Amino acid sequence: MYVDSHCHINFPELAARLPEILNKMQENGVTHALCVSVDLPDFPQVLALAEQYPHIYASVGVHPDYTETPEPSAAQLVALAQHPRVVAIGETGLDYFRLKGDLEWQRERFRQHIRASRLSRKPLIIHTRAAAADTIRILQEEGAGTDQGGVAGVMHCFTESLEVALAAIEMGFYISFSGILTFKSAKDLQAVAKALPLERLLLETDSPYLAPMPHRGKMNEPGFVCHVGEFLADLKGIPLKQVQEVTTRNFFTLFQFADQG
Repeated sequence: MYVDSHCHINFPELAARLPEILNKMQENGVTHALCVSVDLPDFPQVLALAEQYPHIYASVGVHPDYTETPEPSAAQLVALAQHPRVVAIGETGLDYFRLKGDLEWQRERFRQHIRASRLSRKPLIIHTRAAAADTIRILQEEGAGTDQGGVAGVMHCFTESLEVALAAIEMGFYISFSGILTFKSAKDLQAVAKALPLERLLLETDSPYLAPMPHRGKMNEPGFVCHVGEFLADLKGIPLKQVQEVTTRNFFTLFQFADQG
């Protein structure tokens, strides 16, 4: 049994094949998936999927890479997060890899999401790329994390160092690995995953992107999260069933508003 803790099945390339996508999830033992919001105009699509399918959950947030989109306020995010099918705030965070120049607007957007998480008591889904130091700093400044009485969350599609992972875990965050973990070129990331406690790990696809081996280069989908789990079990030298059980339990511990039914 697996949970895909981060996917985008509302994106057109997956939404057009939704019955097939859901069937493949079932065939591969993927019982639940979290469909993650990237902007407010498309949030109704995300929510509609979660309302229609009891094993699909929704988040609400605006991705740091989206420039031409309405800026969310903490109050607006909190209001949208009141829906019972919304289990998280995000994805949010910082990305200094794709965007350059004055990115103060990105940091302010991130702060609005952290404040919404604290107010709604729903966990954060964090995207960070080439911005780890500022990501951790702003989380600390805004009182995110259980160590400061806030709500924690997950560092999704993690590709940073062990030091960054441990700093996030110390704040109460979980670390989620995508198909990147299975790539032959990801030796440093594999070493990080091997060093971290299974009790703080989640699995994800980030589909339709980053398909794991043996599907690399193809369109990704939630059913492929099983390959990430299998790779992690081999990497750690532990039974696959243990990876399935612990990462699933981790998901429902973090996203406590998710109904396991």
